[in-house]
Amino acid sequence: MQLRVAIAGCHRMLQPQLTGHNFASAFAAVPETEIVAVYDRGAETRAGFLRCWGEMPAYDDYTRLLREVQPDLLCIATRQTLHAEQIEQAAAAGVRGILCDKPLATTLLEADRIVSACQESGVTLTFALDRRWHEPYRHLRQLIGEGIVGRVTSILAFGCPNLINHGCHWYDTALMLLGDPEPLWVCGWVDDLAGEPADSRRRLDPPGRGQVGLSNGATLTVTADGGRRPTFEVIGEEGRLLILQDAELCYHWTESGPQGKPEMRPQLIPLTQDPWPAGPAMVRDLVAAVVSHSTTACGVEQARRATEIGFAIHTSHLHTGARVALPLADRTLSIPSFPWGNE
Repeated sequence: MQLRVAIAGCHRMLQPQLTGHNFASAFAAVPETEIVAVYDRGAETRAGFLRCWGEMPAYDDYTRLLREVQPDLLCIATRQTLHAEQIEQAAAAGVRGILCDKPLATTLLEADRIVSACQESGVTLTFALDRRWHEPYRHLRQLIGEGIVGRVTSILAFGCPNLINHGCHWYDTALMLLGDPEPLWVCGWVDDLAGEPADSRRRLDPPGRGQVGLSNGATLTVTADGGRRPTFEVIGEEGRLLILQDAELCYHWTESGPQGKPEMRPQLIPLTQDPWPAGPAMVRDLVAAVVSHSTTACGVEQARRATEIGFAIHTSHLHTGARVALPLADRTLSIPSFPWGNE
């Protein structure tokens, strides 16, 4: 039996191609799911979705969609200012599983509401940080867990363009590579954008830099420098991994090369030619978790961690870069980030 899927917020799903953020294409690629309804406030956007994916009920009223369609699964790709309320409504309406696009929320209070709604109702959440399902990163996580660099002491994340909207990808990937240690403290600062135009988009969600203390004793360092694609360096007591171009290439450095000399060599990484393989993989993961009443590779706990780090760097900045303990005491700081679709 197929699980019935409703899409909420479809402005990036108007083409059939399997590409990032086109969650409709990911659901369409998984036989166990069927898209049966769509919600979006924009009439033209809804019409474009129906032209691409076929006739189905289309709504400009989210509450009515939940009441009339009663979907098994819900894809939420609306602006993050709406996520908390929409997830609470979905949980109350009996939705069994939710795939939610990033960023999760506008405040940590909203993030707390999302976590509570899912936990209290038993809703399975998949937070769509797609590197969780990207095979090269999964392979690297396994190698690190097997001790390829020994005990990890540091992980560096380069090229983070902003602290909330995209930053969650950088934080989550770093935590995933290390086996998901718990963040304990954060210190950092937000870049000075005084020279930016008053209407600069960057002011809505600026870049920054920070350090995160982890429960395994390692430290995560995040910087905006280092190129536009995610780059990571994992440093251990017995070597290091340099992960380049979003895991398209990786080098393994060790001091115990031939004749005891330091050596750096490429590390083979499994690559796929399929477009956006993580999309269908996250949908399959969600389906399996809903059926088995389990969690997904990026569930509420991973969503909570990846969200809180960005807000904690902002909070540390407000305290002149002081170290702040997690979970943050102040959950009210609001960072609405970028406008999204027509929601």
